[in-house]
Amino acid sequence: MKTIIILGAGRSASSLIHYLCGHATTNEWQIKVGDYQKELADEKIKGFENVASAFQFDINNEEHRETYISQADIVVSLLPARFHIEAAKVAVKHGVPLTTASYITEEMQALSKEAEKKGIILLNEIGLDPGIDHMSAMKMIEEVKEKGYSIEGFESFTGGLVAPESDNNPWNYKFTWNPRNVVLAGQGGAVRFLHNGKHKYIPYNKVFRRTERIEIEGYGKFEGYANRDSLKYVEKYGLEGVPTVYRGTLRRPGFCRAWNCFVTLGVTDDSYEMENTQDMTYREFINSFLRYNPNDSVELKLMQYLKLSQDDLEMEKLEWLDIFSDKKVGLPKATPAQILQKILEEKWQLDPDDKDMIVMYHKLFYKKGNENILRTSHMVVKGKDQTYTAMSDTVGIPLAIVTKLILQGKITKTGTCIPIHKNIYEPVLEELESMGITFEEQEIVMSPQEMASL
Repeated sequence: MKTIIILGAGRSASSLIHYLCGHATTNEWQIKVGDYQKELADEKIKGFENVASAFQFDINNEEHRETYISQADIVVSLLPARFHIEAAKVAVKHGVPLTTASYITEEMQALSKEAEKKGIILLNEIGLDPGIDHMSAMKMIEEVKEKGYSIEGFESFTGGLVAPESDNNPWNYKFTWNPRNVVLAGQGGAVRFLHNGKHKYIPYNKVFRRTERIEIEGYGKFEGYANRDSLKYVEKYGLEGVPTVYRGTLRRPGFCRAWNCFVTLGVTDDSYEMENTQDMTYREFINSFLRYNPNDSVELKLMQYLKLSQDDLEMEKLEWLDIFSDKKVGLPKATPAQILQKILEEKWQLDPDDKDMIVMYHKLFYKKGNENILRTSHMVVKGKDQTYTAMSDTVGIPLAIVTKLILQGKITKTGTCIPIHKNIYEPVLEELESMGITFEEQEIVMSPQEMASL
Protein backbone atom coordinates (compact mmCIF):
# COMPACT_ATOMS: atom_id res chain seq x y z
CA MET A 1 0.00 0.00 0.00
CA LYS A 2 1.22 3.48 -0.87
CA THR A 3 0.18 6.47 1.19
CA ILE A 4 -0.96 9.78 -0.27
CA ILE A 5 -0.98 12.65 2.21
CA ILE A 6 -3.20 15.58 1.17
CA LEU A 7 -2.62 18.75 3.16
CA GLY A 8 -5.57 21.15 3.02
CA ALA A 9 -9.26 20.42 2.51
CA GLY A 10 -10.49 23.69 1.06
CA ARG A 11 -12.69 24.30 -1.99
CA SER A 12 -10.15 23.01 -4.51
CA ALA A 13 -9.80 19.70 -2.67
CA SER A 14 -13.18 18.18 -3.58
CA SER A 15 -12.45 17.08 -7.15
CA LEU A 16 -8.90 16.01 -6.33
CA ILE A 17 -9.98 13.82 -3.42
CA HIS A 18 -12.83 12.33 -5.44
CA TYR A 19 -10.43 11.41 -8.27
CA LEU A 20 -7.72 9.91 -6.05
CA CYS A 21 -10.20 7.97 -3.94
CA GLY A 22 -11.76 6.61 -7.12
CA HIS A 23 -8.38 5.22 -8.16
CA ALA A 24 -7.25 4.10 -4.70
CA THR A 25 -8.44 0.49 -4.67
CA THR A 26 -7.02 -0.36 -8.12
CA ASN A 27 -3.65 1.21 -7.28
CA GLU A 28 -3.55 0.03 -3.66
CA TRP A 29 -3.37 3.49 -2.15
CA GLN A 30 -4.39 4.73 1.25
CA ILE A 31 -5.32 8.40 1.33
CA LYS A 32 -5.00 10.65 4.36
CA VAL A 33 -6.48 14.15 4.29
CA GLY A 34 -5.33 16.71 6.85
CA ASP A 35 -6.65 20.17 7.62
CA TYR A 36 -6.41 22.60 10.52
CA GLN A 37 -10.18 22.17 10.79
CA LYS A 38 -10.52 18.39 10.89
CA GLU A 39 -14.26 18.63 10.20
CA LEU A 40 -13.44 19.99 6.72
CA ALA A 41 -11.31 16.93 6.02
CA ASP A 42 -14.04 14.66 7.42
CA GLU A 43 -16.56 16.29 5.07
CA LYS A 44 -14.34 15.83 2.02
CA ILE A 45 -13.85 12.09 2.50
CA LYS A 46 -17.53 11.25 3.08
CA GLY A 47 -18.37 8.17 1.05
CA PHE A 48 -14.70 7.23 0.71
CA GLU A 49 -14.01 6.04 4.25
CA ASN A 50 -12.94 2.62 2.95
CA VAL A 51 -9.86 4.15 1.31
CA ALA A 52 -9.46 7.53 3.05
CA SER A 53 -9.09 8.93 6.56
CA ALA A 54 -8.96 12.44 8.00
CA PHE A 55 -6.64 14.01 10.54
CA GLN A 56 -6.10 17.37 12.18
CA PHE A 57 -3.04 19.09 10.72
CA ASP A 58 -1.27 22.32 11.64
CA ILE A 59 1.52 23.24 9.22
CA ASN A 60 3.09 25.39 11.93
CA ASN A 61 3.39 22.36 14.21
CA GLU A 62 6.79 20.74 13.64
CA GLU A 63 5.64 17.41 15.08
CA HIS A 64 2.68 17.34 12.68
CA ARG A 65 4.94 18.09 9.70
CA GLU A 66 7.44 15.39 10.60
CA THR A 67 4.89 12.74 11.56
CA TYR A 68 2.60 12.92 8.56
CA ILE A 69 4.96 13.91 5.73
CA SER A 70 7.58 11.31 6.67
CA GLN A 71 5.02 8.48 6.35
CA ALA A 72 3.90 9.54 2.86
CA ASP A 73 4.84 8.14 -0.53
CA ILE A 74 3.74 11.48 -1.99
CA VAL A 75 2.43 14.76 -0.55
CA VAL A 76 -0.20 16.92 -2.24
CA SER A 77 -0.16 20.42 -0.79
CA LEU A 78 -3.39 22.41 -1.02
CA LEU A 79 -2.34 24.67 1.82
CA PRO A 80 -2.31 28.47 1.42
CA ALA A 81 0.54 29.24 -0.96
CA ARG A 82 2.88 30.68 1.68
CA PHE A 83 2.94 27.32 3.52
CA HIS A 84 3.96 25.05 0.63
CA ILE A 85 7.63 25.66 1.34
CA GLU A 86 7.31 24.33 4.90
CA ALA A 87 5.81 21.09 3.61
CA ALA A 88 8.40 20.90 0.81
CA LYS A 89 11.37 21.21 3.18
CA VAL A 90 10.21 18.22 5.19
CA ALA A 91 9.30 16.29 2.03
CA VAL A 92 12.79 16.76 0.61
CA LYS A 93 14.35 15.81 3.94
CA HIS A 94 12.53 12.46 3.86
CA GLY A 95 12.77 11.90 0.09
CA VAL A 96 9.04 12.33 -0.53
CA PRO A 97 7.80 13.86 -3.82
CA LEU A 98 5.40 16.79 -3.57
CA THR A 99 2.83 18.30 -5.93
CA THR A 100 1.02 21.62 -5.71
CA ALA A 101 -1.02 23.92 -7.95
CA SER A 102 0.66 27.14 -6.77
CA TYR A 103 3.34 29.25 -8.42
CA ILE A 104 6.97 28.31 -7.84
CA THR A 105 8.66 30.61 -5.36
CA GLU A 106 12.38 31.35 -5.12
CA GLU A 107 12.48 29.27 -1.93
CA MET A 108 10.89 26.31 -3.69
CA GLN A 109 13.31 26.63 -6.61
CA ALA A 110 16.20 26.67 -4.13
CA LEU A 111 15.23 23.14 -3.05
CA SER A 112 15.65 21.78 -6.58
CA LYS A 113 19.21 20.44 -6.32
CA GLU A 114 18.55 18.73 -3.00
CA ALA A 115 15.36 17.21 -4.44
CA GLU A 116 17.35 15.92 -7.43
CA LYS A 117 19.86 14.29 -5.08
CA LYS A 118 17.00 12.55 -3.28
CA GLY A 119 15.55 11.47 -6.64
CA ILE A 120 12.20 13.21 -6.12
CA ILE A 121 10.11 15.78 -7.94
CA LEU A 122 8.63 18.99 -6.53
CA LEU A 123 6.00 19.63 -9.19
CA ASN A 124 4.39 23.06 -8.95
CA GLU A 125 1.94 25.05 -11.08
CA ILE A 126 -0.16 22.02 -12.01
CA GLY A 127 -3.70 23.32 -11.57
CA LEU A 128 -5.67 25.62 -13.86
CA ASP A 129 -3.81 28.91 -14.19
CA PRO A 130 -1.05 28.06 -13.59
CA GLY A 131 -1.34 24.53 -14.90
CA ILE A 132 -3.68 23.71 -17.77
CA ASP A 133 -2.60 27.01 -19.34
CA HIS A 134 1.05 25.85 -19.34
CA MET A 135 0.27 22.42 -20.72
CA SER A 136 -2.13 23.45 -23.47
CA ALA A 137 0.15 26.32 -24.50
CA MET A 138 3.21 24.07 -24.73
CA LYS A 139 1.27 21.53 -26.78
CA MET A 140 0.37 24.21 -29.35
CA ILE A 141 3.80 25.83 -29.37
CA GLU A 142 5.78 22.60 -29.70
CA GLU A 143 3.49 21.24 -32.43
CA VAL A 144 4.13 24.35 -34.51
CA LYS A 145 7.87 24.34 -33.79
CA GLU A 146 8.22 20.65 -34.73
CA LYS A 147 6.83 21.47 -38.17
CA GLY A 148 9.46 24.18 -38.63
CA TYR A 149 7.09 27.12 -38.61
CA SER A 150 8.05 30.57 -37.36
CA ILE A 151 6.08 31.76 -34.32
CA GLU A 152 5.24 35.46 -34.47
CA GLY A 153 3.07 35.86 -31.39
CA PHE A 154 1.38 34.12 -28.48
CA GLU A 155 -1.48 35.34 -26.30
CA SER A 156 -3.26 33.48 -23.51
CA PHE A 157 -6.28 34.36 -21.36
CA THR A 158 -8.07 32.58 -18.51
CA GLY A 159 -11.14 33.57 -16.50
CA GLY A 160 -13.11 32.13 -13.62
CA LEU A 161 -16.65 33.29 -14.38
CA VAL A 162 -20.28 32.48 -13.74
CA ALA A 163 -22.06 30.18 -16.20
CA PRO A 164 -24.49 31.96 -18.58
CA GLU A 165 -27.55 30.31 -16.99
CA SER A 166 -26.47 31.70 -13.58
CA ASP A 167 -25.49 35.14 -14.86
CA ASN A 168 -28.15 37.41 -13.38
CA ASN A 169 -26.48 40.60 -12.19
CA PRO A 170 -25.28 43.73 -14.03
CA TRP A 171 -21.62 42.91 -13.43
CA ASN A 172 -21.98 39.52 -15.20
CA TYR A 173 -19.71 38.19 -12.48
CA LYS A 174 -19.77 36.30 -9.18
CA PHE A 175 -17.02 35.02 -6.92
CA THR A 176 -16.00 31.53 -7.97
CA TRP A 177 -12.65 31.55 -6.15
CA ASN A 178 -10.69 33.57 -3.61
CA PRO A 179 -12.39 37.01 -3.34
CA ARG A 180 -9.26 38.66 -2.01
CA ASN A 181 -7.33 37.77 -5.16
CA VAL A 182 -10.06 39.40 -7.26
CA VAL A 183 -9.93 42.63 -5.25
CA LEU A 184 -6.12 42.82 -5.43
CA ALA A 185 -5.86 41.77 -9.10
CA GLY A 186 -3.34 43.77 -11.09
CA GLN A 187 -1.37 44.86 -8.03
CA GLY A 188 1.91 43.65 -6.59
CA GLY A 189 4.22 44.00 -9.55
CA ALA A 190 4.83 45.55 -12.94
CA VAL A 191 2.48 44.66 -15.79
CA ARG A 192 4.88 43.80 -18.61
CA PHE A 193 4.51 42.17 -22.00
CA LEU A 194 5.86 42.16 -25.55
CA HIS A 195 3.99 43.62 -28.52
CA ASN A 196 5.50 43.55 -32.00
CA GLY A 197 8.99 43.36 -30.57
CA LYS A 198 8.52 46.24 -28.13
CA HIS A 199 8.48 45.98 -24.35
CA LYS A 200 5.23 47.41 -22.99
CA TYR A 201 4.32 48.40 -19.44
CA ILE A 202 0.98 49.28 -17.89
CA PRO A 203 0.72 51.05 -14.52
CA TYR A 204 -1.89 49.67 -12.13
CA ASN A 205 -4.19 52.67 -12.57
CA LYS A 206 -4.48 51.87 -16.30
CA VAL A 207 -4.62 48.06 -16.29
CA PHE A 208 -8.42 47.91 -16.46
CA ARG A 209 -8.66 50.50 -19.24
CA ARG A 210 -6.35 48.59 -21.61
CA THR A 211 -8.42 45.58 -22.59
CA GLU A 212 -8.70 43.21 -25.53
CA ARG A 213 -12.03 41.96 -26.92
CA ILE A 214 -12.47 38.24 -27.54
CA GLU A 215 -15.43 36.28 -28.86
CA ILE A 216 -15.90 32.54 -28.44
CA GLU A 217 -18.57 30.88 -30.53
CA GLY A 218 -21.44 29.70 -28.38
CA TYR A 219 -20.32 31.66 -25.33
CA GLY A 220 -20.33 35.24 -26.52
CA LYS A 221 -17.98 38.15 -25.93
CA PHE A 222 -15.30 38.62 -23.31
CA GLU A 223 -12.67 41.21 -22.48
CA GLY A 224 -9.15 40.48 -21.32
CA TYR A 225 -6.86 42.61 -19.18
CA ALA A 226 -3.12 42.04 -18.81
CA ASN A 227 -1.67 39.84 -16.09
CA ARG A 228 1.29 41.12 -14.14
CA ASP A 229 4.40 39.82 -15.92
CA SER A 230 4.10 38.04 -19.25
CA LEU A 231 7.84 38.28 -19.88
CA LYS A 232 8.73 35.47 -17.47
CA TYR A 233 6.93 33.04 -19.79
CA VAL A 234 9.16 33.83 -22.77
CA GLU A 235 11.91 31.48 -21.61
CA LYS A 236 9.56 28.96 -19.96
CA TYR A 237 7.60 28.47 -23.17
CA GLY A 238 10.65 28.64 -25.45
CA LEU A 239 9.44 31.86 -27.09
CA GLU A 240 12.77 33.69 -27.22
CA GLY A 241 12.75 36.10 -30.15
CA VAL A 242 8.95 35.97 -30.58
CA PRO A 243 7.71 39.57 -31.06
CA THR A 244 4.42 39.34 -29.11
CA VAL A 245 3.89 37.54 -25.80
CA TYR A 246 0.87 38.47 -23.67
CA ARG A 247 -1.08 36.80 -20.88
CA GLY A 248 -4.34 38.08 -19.47
CA THR A 249 -7.48 37.49 -17.42
CA LEU A 250 -11.00 37.22 -18.88
CA ARG A 251 -14.13 39.04 -17.77
CA ARG A 252 -17.40 39.90 -19.51
CA PRO A 253 -17.52 43.21 -21.45
CA GLY A 254 -18.05 46.24 -19.23
CA PHE A 255 -16.59 44.67 -16.09
CA CYS A 256 -13.16 46.27 -16.43
CA ARG A 257 -14.46 49.78 -17.07
CA ALA A 258 -16.65 49.55 -13.96
CA TRP A 259 -13.88 47.98 -11.86
CA ASN A 260 -11.60 50.83 -12.87
CA CYS A 261 -13.93 53.13 -10.92
CA PHE A 262 -12.81 51.38 -7.73
CA VAL A 263 -9.15 51.60 -8.78
CA THR A 264 -9.48 55.32 -9.50
CA LEU A 265 -11.21 55.93 -6.16
CA GLY A 266 -8.43 54.08 -4.32
CA VAL A 267 -10.69 51.55 -2.59
CA THR A 268 -8.65 48.53 -3.78
CA ASP A 269 -5.68 49.69 -1.66
CA ASP A 270 -4.62 47.14 0.94
CA SER A 271 -1.59 49.02 2.31
CA TYR A 272 -3.16 50.91 5.24
CA GLU A 273 -5.96 50.68 7.79
CA MET A 274 -8.79 53.21 7.89
CA GLU A 275 -10.15 54.83 11.03
CA ASN A 276 -13.44 53.89 12.75
CA THR A 277 -14.31 51.22 10.19
CA GLN A 278 -16.31 49.18 12.70
CA ASP A 279 -19.13 51.78 12.75
CA MET A 280 -18.61 53.22 9.27
CA THR A 281 -21.41 52.83 6.70
CA TYR A 282 -20.84 51.86 3.09
CA ARG A 283 -21.87 55.38 2.09
CA GLU A 284 -19.36 56.92 4.48
CA PHE A 285 -16.70 54.56 3.18
CA ILE A 286 -17.16 55.79 -0.41
CA ASN A 287 -17.44 59.40 0.75
CA SER A 288 -14.05 59.07 2.50
CA PHE A 289 -12.39 59.11 -0.92
CA LEU A 290 -14.29 62.09 -2.33
CA ARG A 291 -13.86 65.83 -1.89
CA TYR A 292 -15.58 67.60 0.96
CA ASN A 293 -18.77 69.36 -0.05
CA PRO A 294 -21.68 69.19 2.43
CA ASN A 295 -24.12 70.42 -0.20
CA ASP A 296 -23.58 67.67 -2.78
CA SER A 297 -24.66 64.06 -2.43
CA VAL A 298 -22.13 61.24 -2.40
CA GLU A 299 -23.56 60.04 -5.71
CA LEU A 300 -23.06 63.42 -7.35
CA LYS A 301 -19.53 63.81 -6.03
CA LEU A 302 -18.67 60.31 -7.27
CA MET A 303 -20.07 61.01 -10.74
CA GLN A 304 -18.15 64.28 -10.95
CA TYR A 305 -14.91 62.66 -9.80
CA LEU A 306 -15.21 59.69 -12.17
CA LYS A 307 -16.74 61.75 -14.99
CA LEU A 308 -19.84 59.56 -15.11
CA SER A 309 -23.45 60.33 -15.99
CA GLN A 310 -26.45 59.04 -14.05
CA ASP A 311 -27.45 56.72 -16.88
CA ASP A 312 -23.97 55.26 -17.49
CA LEU A 313 -23.73 51.49 -17.12
CA GLU A 314 -20.93 51.97 -14.59
CA MET A 315 -23.34 53.82 -12.28
CA GLU A 316 -25.87 51.01 -12.63
CA LYS A 317 -23.23 48.50 -11.55
CA LEU A 318 -22.03 50.62 -8.63
CA GLU A 319 -25.53 51.34 -7.34
CA TRP A 320 -26.45 47.66 -7.55
CA LEU A 321 -23.66 46.89 -5.07
CA ASP A 322 -25.38 49.08 -2.41
CA ILE A 323 -22.25 51.18 -1.96
CA PHE A 324 -24.41 54.23 -1.24
CA SER A 325 -26.43 52.50 1.47
CA ASP A 326 -26.27 52.94 5.25
CA LYS A 327 -25.25 49.34 5.86
CA LYS A 328 -22.50 49.08 8.46
CA VAL A 329 -19.02 47.93 7.46
CA GLY A 330 -18.61 46.17 10.81
CA LEU A 331 -14.90 45.41 10.36
CA PRO A 332 -12.41 46.79 12.90
CA LYS A 333 -9.19 48.37 11.61
CA ALA A 334 -9.91 47.39 8.02
CA THR A 335 -8.05 48.37 4.86
CA PRO A 336 -9.99 49.83 1.92
CA ALA A 337 -9.53 46.56 0.03
CA GLN A 338 -10.92 44.53 2.94
CA ILE A 339 -14.01 46.73 3.12
CA LEU A 340 -14.55 46.52 -0.63
CA GLN A 341 -14.22 42.74 -0.42
CA LYS A 342 -16.93 42.59 2.26
CA ILE A 343 -19.26 44.72 0.12
CA LEU A 344 -18.68 42.52 -2.91
CA GLU A 345 -19.06 39.24 -1.03
CA GLU A 346 -22.60 40.23 -0.10
CA LYS A 347 -23.59 40.67 -3.74
CA TRP A 348 -21.30 38.41 -5.76
CA GLN A 349 -21.83 35.12 -3.93
CA LEU A 350 -23.01 32.15 -5.98
CA ASP A 351 -26.60 31.18 -5.22
CA PRO A 352 -27.16 27.53 -4.15
CA ASP A 353 -28.15 26.41 -7.65
CA ASP A 354 -25.60 28.52 -9.52
CA LYS A 355 -22.82 27.03 -11.62
CA ASP A 356 -19.43 28.52 -12.34
CA MET A 357 -17.55 28.47 -15.64
CA ILE A 358 -13.88 28.42 -16.59
CA VAL A 359 -12.84 29.90 -19.93
CA MET A 360 -9.33 29.60 -21.37
CA TYR A 361 -8.34 31.04 -24.74
CA HIS A 362 -5.02 30.92 -26.61
CA LYS A 363 -3.96 32.72 -29.79
CA LEU A 364 -0.85 31.57 -31.64
CA PHE A 365 0.38 33.53 -34.66
CA TYR A 366 2.83 31.83 -37.00
CA LYS A 367 4.11 31.80 -40.56
CA LYS A 368 3.63 28.76 -42.76
CA GLY A 369 5.61 29.42 -45.93
CA ASN A 370 4.18 32.63 -47.35
CA GLU A 371 1.00 32.27 -45.31
CA ASN A 372 0.20 33.97 -42.02
CA ILE A 373 -1.77 31.68 -39.71
CA LEU A 374 -3.81 32.49 -36.63
CA ARG A 375 -4.42 29.38 -34.55
CA THR A 376 -6.93 29.70 -31.71
CA SER A 377 -7.66 27.20 -28.97
CA HIS A 378 -10.31 27.50 -26.29
CA MET A 379 -11.56 25.48 -23.34
CA VAL A 380 -14.86 26.04 -21.56
CA VAL A 381 -15.74 24.03 -18.45
CA LYS A 382 -18.94 24.40 -16.43
CA GLY A 383 -19.29 23.29 -12.83
CA LYS A 384 -21.59 20.45 -11.84
CA ASP A 385 -22.72 21.95 -8.52
CA GLN A 386 -21.38 23.91 -5.54
CA THR A 387 -19.03 21.08 -4.54
CA TYR A 388 -17.65 19.94 -7.89
CA THR A 389 -17.27 23.36 -9.41
CA ALA A 390 -15.49 24.07 -12.66
CA MET A 391 -12.73 25.69 -10.61
CA SER A 392 -12.41 22.63 -8.34
CA ASP A 393 -12.29 20.32 -11.38
CA THR A 394 -9.75 22.32 -13.37
CA VAL A 395 -7.47 22.93 -10.38
CA GLY A 396 -7.85 19.60 -8.61
CA ILE A 397 -8.02 17.02 -11.38
CA PRO A 398 -4.72 17.89 -13.15
CA LEU A 399 -3.05 17.85 -9.75
CA ALA A 400 -4.59 14.45 -9.01
CA ILE A 401 -3.57 13.01 -12.39
CA VAL A 402 0.12 13.92 -11.99
CA THR A 403 0.07 12.59 -8.43
CA LYS A 404 -1.14 9.27 -9.83
CA LEU A 405 1.45 9.28 -12.63
CA ILE A 406 4.31 9.97 -10.21
CA LEU A 407 3.23 7.11 -7.94
CA GLN A 408 2.96 4.82 -10.97
CA GLY A 409 6.51 5.72 -11.99
CA LYS A 410 5.39 7.29 -15.28
CA ILE A 411 6.82 10.70 -14.42
CA THR A 412 10.48 10.32 -13.54
CA LYS A 413 11.75 13.89 -13.70
CA THR A 414 13.38 15.15 -10.49
CA GLY A 415 13.90 18.55 -8.91
CA THR A 416 11.64 21.58 -8.82
CA CYS A 417 9.67 22.03 -12.03
CA ILE A 418 6.42 22.99 -13.72
CA PRO A 419 4.45 20.93 -16.30
CA ILE A 420 6.03 22.28 -19.48
CA HIS A 421 7.69 18.97 -20.35
CA LYS A 422 6.06 16.73 -22.95
CA ASN A 423 6.21 13.58 -20.82
CA ILE A 424 4.16 15.43 -18.20
CA TYR A 425 1.69 17.51 -20.22
CA GLU A 426 0.85 14.93 -22.89
CA PRO A 427 -0.60 12.24 -20.58
CA VAL A 428 -2.32 14.82 -18.39
CA LEU A 429 -4.03 16.59 -21.31
CA GLU A 430 -4.98 13.22 -22.80
CA GLU A 431 -6.68 12.11 -19.59
CA LEU A 432 -8.37 15.49 -19.11
CA GLU A 433 -9.79 15.16 -22.62
CA SER A 434 -11.20 11.73 -21.75
CA MET A 435 -12.98 13.42 -18.83
CA GLY A 436 -14.51 16.16 -21.00
CA ILE A 437 -12.00 18.92 -20.26
CA THR A 438 -11.13 19.63 -23.88
CA PHE A 439 -9.87 22.33 -26.22
CA GLU A 440 -11.40 23.30 -29.54
CA GLU A 441 -8.95 24.61 -32.11
CA GLN A 442 -9.24 26.57 -35.33
CA GLU A 443 -6.74 27.84 -37.90
CA ILE A 444 -7.37 30.95 -39.99
CA VAL A 445 -5.23 32.10 -42.92
CA MET A 446 -4.70 35.86 -42.69
CA SER A 447 -3.21 38.53 -44.90
CA PRO A 448 -0.12 40.40 -43.65
CA GLN A 449 -2.33 43.45 -43.11
CA GLU A 450 -4.84 41.46 -41.02
CA MET A 451 -2.04 39.95 -38.98
CA ALA A 452 -0.46 43.35 -38.36
CA SER A 453 -3.76 44.77 -37.10
CA LEU A 454 -4.14 42.12 -34.36
